[in-house]
Amino acid sequence: MPETRHFLSITDITAEETRRLIERAIEMKAAPPGSVQPLAGKRIALLFEKPSLRTRVSFQMGIWELGGFSMYLGQDEVGLGRREPVSDVARVLSGYVDCIIARVNSHDSLVGLAKYGDVPVINALSDVEHPCQTMADLLTIAETHGCTDGLNLAYIGDGNNVARSLCLGATAVGMNFSIASPHGYQLEESVLATASDRASRNDGGTRPTVHPLVRPCDAVVDANVVYTDVWASMGDEAEAQERLRAFQGYTVDDALMAQAAPGACFMHDMPAHYGEEVPVGMLEHPQSVAYQQAHNRLHAQKAVLEFLLS
Repeated sequence: MPETRHFLSITDITAEETRRLIERAIEMKAAPPGSVQPLAGKRIALLFEKPSLRTRVSFQMGIWELGGFSMYLGQDEVGLGRREPVSDVARVLSGYVDCIIARVNSHDSLVGLAKYGDVPVINALSDVEHPCQTMADLLTIAETHGCTDGLNLAYIGDGNNVARSLCLGATAVGMNFSIASPHGYQLEESVLATASDRASRNDGGTRPTVHPLVRPCDAVVDANVVYTDVWASMGDEAEAQERLRAFQGYTVDDALMAQAAPGACFMHDMPAHYGEEVPVGMLEHPQSVAYQQAHNRLHAQKAVLEFLLS
């Protein structure tokens, strides 16, 4: 029996596999919905501790289009780690379903589900990474620019779960990654080192670079992609006022986009906090691909599901 593979981190797939999944997602997007059904007869649990719009709908629609069946389980139904230990939940669900897609408060819960269960586990968001978002991001960049190799990606904001996955994923497919964050909110050195290591194994040409910076204006120089996220993610609400002060000057607007490379696209994983990381209307900016990016969650995740389950 082949070894069960999980998708807890973007690093759980190789650079070559990442490229193949992007190509497969493009193929799936072009095909009529339901025309390819590699998940026929497959049962999938959606185990969510946090609310969601894009993640829940894109996964449920994607599973249906691929011929599978999904069941949504919220925190009230399961009480992961509270009503029942993660180990028991993993063992019980493994007897009912073929895959667990989990959106959790703690990344340790994902690790436990993978350790004690017998089926693939997909990270639909944790406090450490958001790899499914990154797959949609890379798909969007490939569509917008025709490739990923040699592009410059500038991330403006908090070194959070989205930034971690994006840094690790972008460098693996040939992109240079710059991140501008205030002191105290920067990506960990270990993440930057891993990204540089993945970049060193990239086959797309010159070795991508990773640049941790402080000033947004420095990060966007020659940027083909300008990306931002909320300053206070779910779970950071207690720090909201402190973060509002720390991130003053990190808003991505017309003026900052004007300093990027000609033809640069603007990305945001949504939901947006208007008046903070972006002004009102920024997602409708002529250079914005934010809604395309959101819609691509469906196609990127379908490729991941097929990869793990078929």
